[in-house]
Amino acid sequence: MTGVLPSQTIETMLSSDQIKTDQPPLPGQVQPASLDLRLGTVAYRVRASFLAGGDRTVADRLQEFEMHQIDLTDGAVLEKGCVYVVPLMESLDLPGDIQAVANAKSSTGRLDLLTRTITDGGTEFDRVQPGYSGPLYAEICPRSFSVLVRPGMRLNQIRFRQGQSVLTDEDLRVLHDRSPLVDGEAVIDDGLGFSVDLRPASGDLVGYRAKPHTGVIDLDNIGHYDPAEYWEEVRSSDGKIILDPGAFYILVSREAVHIPPAYAAEMAPYLAMVGEFRVHYAGFFDPGFGHDAAGGAGSRGVLEVRCHEAPFVLEHGQVVGRLVYERMADVPEQLYGSGIASNYQGQGLKLSKHFKAV
Repeated sequence: MTGVLPSQTIETMLSSDQIKTDQPPLPGQVQPASLDLRLGTVAYRVRASFLAGGDRTVADRLQEFEMHQIDLTDGAVLEKGCVYVVPLMESLDLPGDIQAVANAKSSTGRLDLLTRTITDGGTEFDRVQPGYSGPLYAEICPRSFSVLVRPGMRLNQIRFRQGQSVLTDEDLRVLHDRSPLVDGEAVIDDGLGFSVDLRPASGDLVGYRAKPHTGVIDLDNIGHYDPAEYWEEVRSSDGKIILDPGAFYILVSREAVHIPPAYAAEMAPYLAMVGEFRVHYAGFFDPGFGHDAAGGAGSRGVLEVRCHEAPFVLEHGQVVGRLVYERMADVPEQLYGSGIASNYQGQGLKLSKHFKAV
């Protein structure tokens, strides 16, 4: 098999201890093309973000950078602007031909909660080498809101692949002709480009900007918080907005995205030279996202945008990101949004699931 491994293969990996867990897997933890990772019982407050590197272990580096330990058993607050390392409940014993890539979950990104996976001997964030055997850790840095976390919470996810199955631009054009990937013209250049929507079909609400001084968000509270206490509305009457340096924005793509059942996609970084901003690029798009086979009929991509260095004018239709498509090794038995708890199927401009519907 070549491609991204589907849910049924992940289940087999769990039963054969290629994926090991401290606690039995939870219902819904296995997603169509990924596995949710769970926080363990302790968090280490560290002086700085780090990678293990070379032949060193994360435990070795923690001795070098640890400031203090926090027991998460009864819940604990991870404070905005601080860096934490949390051992995860899952560990790996991968075959030599299987590698993995990890990623923040959608709700994690929408809270500006920088969450990356690190491994023993790792020289890159969120990348797990073929044949890796060892523990997994989450590095967590809340950047807009302090959050209350507990053991078992799922902030990031991991996707397994065998071989390389990334679609070329020509592959993408053929696939788009056969099964449209966006609801308009496909901008294909090193992946499928998508642009920002600053001219909504109705009204002038185009996004939200995180307020600088807010209360704690308990990540177990779903549909609980008043958006007005945490977010400022961003409106535009002329199809453009000015991004403020250091501010965090939730915007939405102009295109409605489709991920056919036999494919998966990942949001990738766009060229830095197009502007002084970063669109959150740690995003998995599962098979069936926005696709009519799973009741999607197209779903917008939510853009998590942070501006750097200087104010920057963002204009309607400006290309701000790209999706890299990969073939699945097999079609998942369960598609995104089809009978499972998929919070963002058919979405438009939408905050994380922790906030009351606007």
